[in-house]
Amino acid sequence: MQNPELGAIQERFACIVWDHEPISSGELAKLCETELGWKRPTTYTVLRKLCEKGLLQNREGIVTSLVSRESYYSEKSGQIIDESYQGSLPAFVAAFISRNTISAEEVEEIQRMIDAFRKEGEG
Repeated sequence: MQNPELGAIQERFACIVWDHEPISSGELAKLCETELGWKRPTTYTVLRKLCEKGLLQNREGIVTSLVSRESYYSEKSGQIIDESYQGSLPAFVAAFISRNTISAEEVEEIQRMIDAFRKEGEG
């Protein structure tokens, strides 16, 4: 899957859709006015652009996503690892934990994920 490149504002807009979908375009415009301070034409312009990029769709006034939040961020994370760490997940993790503290609970959660991945590979 090739995710569209989104700017920060477009990404915030997509998050609003992901949080509330399916949502009417009118209700989306009201949410964007409240959360982003946008006028209705701005909402419809950004919506149109994200529909053209293939991230969202607006069918009969109902807005839904064509790419899930999970898929979008998974692809985006992979691109960051590929571009900044030559595709090395261990290099990314090492860089991340050298600058950020992770809790014992987070370590356990990561370990559970690794264990589940290993188990799937055996099955």
